[in-house]
Amino acid sequence: MSSYISFFFAKYITLRCGLAILTSFLAMVMIMPRGIRFLKGLQKDGQPIRNDGPETHAAKKGTPTMGGVFMVFSILLSSLIWCDLSEYKVWIVLLTMVIFCIIGFFDDFQKLTKKSTAGIRGKWKFIFEIVISCGIIYLAHCINPEQIDTKLYFPVLKNLVLTLGVVYFIFGALVITGASNAVNLTDGLDGLVSMPIFLCSLTLGIVAYFCGDLIYSGYLHIPHISGAGEISVFCAAMMGACLGFLWFNSKPADIFMGDTGSLPLGASLGIISVLIKQEILLFFAGMLFVIEALSVILQVGSYKLRNKKRIFLMAPLHHHYEKKGLSETKVVIRFWILAFLFNILALGMIKIR
Repeated sequence: MSSYISFFFAKYITLRCGLAILTSFLAMVMIMPRGIRFLKGLQKDGQPIRNDGPETHAAKKGTPTMGGVFMVFSILLSSLIWCDLSEYKVWIVLLTMVIFCIIGFFDDFQKLTKKSTAGIRGKWKFIFEIVISCGIIYLAHCINPEQIDTKLYFPVLKNLVLTLGVVYFIFGALVITGASNAVNLTDGLDGLVSMPIFLCSLTLGIVAYFCGDLIYSGYLHIPHISGAGEISVFCAAMMGACLGFLWFNSKPADIFMGDTGSLPLGASLGIISVLIKQEILLFFAGMLFVIEALSVILQVGSYKLRNKKRIFLMAPLHHHYEKKGLSETKVVIRFWILAFLFNILALGMIKIR
């Protein structure tokens, strides 16, 4: 069931990764101009803007959202061309991405129809995402219990392995859901989220390649996952789509990603970390997403428990720095630099064992 085209490059994962980046990027560049015009005609007022946000955000009113649907399409197209489709892990990742894209679509649709920044009720969305994620991990476990086991591995500490049993399915679901929503919270400024996703995809793609190679995985003392190299090709497709989206989303943005894009891309990072047994590594590679999510949790907790007192001027954290007077471009570039450093740290942790 291999892709007809990828069959001729079956032994060359690195080559197919390069071609996957190029394919998804070109697909984005080709479809986005028409897609933007279509969504502008469909969405008269564009994405709703928070009334309590930075004053400079008023200029963003009318910018269409749901651009993530084109990213998902480009990733699907590139993956179906260049991945070995006989590898079930590819289908697990694609399934996760599509399901979370559908969830994101309904969330964006609610915001547009209600003309509000509030979409699906957070509690019900979270529960639904957890249940879906548990089901996906269980499906992967049933297909290959030996590879998708219930063990938790730690970077740096090669001898520390925890067997979680049934609890692992809940843990894995929290990883997927947490990554999905953390990426969603980070997507608040023009161009901000694309580069951190690109960098995390690069890191996980490199590690997936190592996991799929018996020699490299043995040398690095990481679990050998047969066929994990095909996940690298998917990661490459994500990288190309992020670059293509950034082409149109850089300040001033022509289109926003929306939940339709941020939720499935974040969930994809989560399920990849589960499939290659690097859930803890994703925590460090995606530390920027973690910090953004924590800023929201701390802000909400402080507001409720400390008589409406806030820790930050505004959450997520990128808005706090905007409120302090930093320009949007400066915040974005500085957060990109942090994301780069976090991913360098994560890759370094693979070697230090």
